[in-house]
Parts: sequence; C-alpha cells; structure tokens
Amino acid sequence: MMDPQLILYLILGGLAGGFINGFAGTGTALFALGFFLSVLDPLSAVAIVALMSTLTGLQGVYLVRHEIFSNKARSLRFIIPGLLGVPLGAMLLSFVNAEALRLIVAGFLIFYGGYFGFRKSLPKFDKRTPKTDVAVALAGGILGGLASLSGALPAIWLSMRAWTKGETRAVLQPFNVLILATTVATLAFQGAYTRQTVLGFAIAFPSALVSVQFGIMLFKRVNDNQFRRTLIILCLALGLGIVLRHPWLF
Repeated sequence: MMDPQLILYLILGGLAGGFINGFAGTGTALFALGFFLSVLDPLSAVAIVALMSTLTGLQGVYLVRHEIFSNKARSLRFIIPGLLGVPLGAMLLSFVNAEALRLIVAGFLIFYGGYFGFRKSLPKFDKRTPKTDVAVALAGGILGGLASLSGALPAIWLSMRAWTKGETRAVLQPFNVLILATTVATLAFQGAYTRQTVLGFAIAFPSALVSVQFGIMLFKRVNDNQFRRTLIILCLALGLGIVLRHPWLF
C-alpha cells in the first residue's frame, strides 16, 4: 500500500501542473515539481512531470489547432530548430557547467519578468522576424538538452510578440509538447519509468486531466494582454523557482 502522504502530494502536483498547462500551455514542471520532489527522488519526479506535461499538453494543441494550421510555417520554424537543439545541448554537457548556466538563465528570467510583469505597458514587438524565431527556438532546444530549460527563451520571446493568445499558444504549446516527448523518450531509454514511477504517474495524471479543463476554461476567458502578462509573470516565477531549488541555498 502506498503512503497516504505520497498519494496526496501526487494528486496536488497533478492538480497544480495540469491547471497551469491548461491555462498557459507551459509551466507544468514549475507548479508540479515542488509537490513531487517532496515525496519522490528527482529522476522519478521529472519523469512523471515530463509524461504528464506531454499528455495534458495535447489538449492545448487541439484547442489551438486552427491557429496552428493557419500558420504552419511559423509553428515549424520553432519546432524543428527546437528539436534539433536538444541533442546539441546534450552533446555540450561535457563542456558547459549546466548549473551555472541555469543560474544565468534564471537571472534573465527574473529581470525580464520582474521588470515587465507589473508595468502598465507590456513589451510589444510586431515585426516579422523568422530568423530570430529560428535562433530562439534553437537556443531553447540547446538549453533543454543542457539544463532542462527548453521553454525559457521561447516564453520570453513569445510574450514580447503582439500576437493573439491563440497565435502565441499555437507556437508555444506544440513546441513544449514535442520537446517534452523527446525528453520522455530519452528518460524511458534510461530506464526512468520503473514500476513505482508508472504507479506515481497513474495517481497524478487523473487529477491533472481534470484540472487542465479548468485551466482551459480560464484561458478562454482572458484577453490577449492578460495572457501575455501571465506569460511574463511565469518567466519571473520560473527564474525564482530555479534559484530557490539551487543546492547552495540549503
């Protein structure tokens, strides 16, 4: 029989992670890992979050399917470089201090999210920038392979774009789902999905599946600027989460 505290934390993590995935299309790990890491080892916690994010994220992809297909070229110029960047980042692990890199990225996230998150006017960049889009996506993929931060740079960049919430999500959600699916495949190859991990996922996933519906309901209610501001504040929260989980604080 599983520990009741373990079951409770898995359910709470599923609820928190599913809700933010349903609303913003990103941030699942930020909201769920705090619960999972309290009762699981890091590898099992990350394995459950990655699989949960991938499967719940498919609903978000379906939600903005029309925006995806109406501008397939835009989505692909983020997805393809991002996927190519993941193995490049993994190859660089031997040459780069991943923890130092995580703290540098956290600093950018905190500065950007703190500066723009509570200002009356949001950053606004409305020019077509296909080359920059590709560069941001590639860098995001590399950061994913290096430090599990694939969504950080795309979230910053997309929150600056004067797009509708549907257009923004049509880029961010498929990017996250496919990068995370790659992570799941890698973890499975490494043997991360043990019997205990699969059982933990089976407990957390139903609550995530329910809460994602409430997140999607809220997404439909907010306007474009409110959604962009949420992404910016999520950048701040992600940066703070990286710093607070760093070993030197404990």
